[in-house]
Amino acid sequence: MKANCWTGRNSVEVQTVPDPSILNRRDAIVKITSTAICGSDLHLVDGYVPTMEKGDILGHEFMGEVVDVGPGISDDKLRVGDRIVVPFPI
Repeated sequence: MKANCWTGRNSVEVQTVPDPSILNRRDAIVKITSTAICGSDLHLVDGYVPTMEKGDILGHEFMGEVVDVGPGISDDKLRVGDRIVVPFPI
């Protein structure tokens, strides 16, 4: 899959990264249709967080379609096929 990745101070690139998987009961996998870094990511892009490593994925606000959910997510909250805008309260 493709992701917005931090590649160095003031440098972000779209890179190919491994596909995600369900790791925890309340995980969901969303096929992203639109994303960008957000204002709260600027301190990461600017290099103010010393733990950032080349290839770290940025972006926590996006639109997309749910393709998988963990067993801890109830159907009344989120279902495969739902189209969502994140942040999404689960």
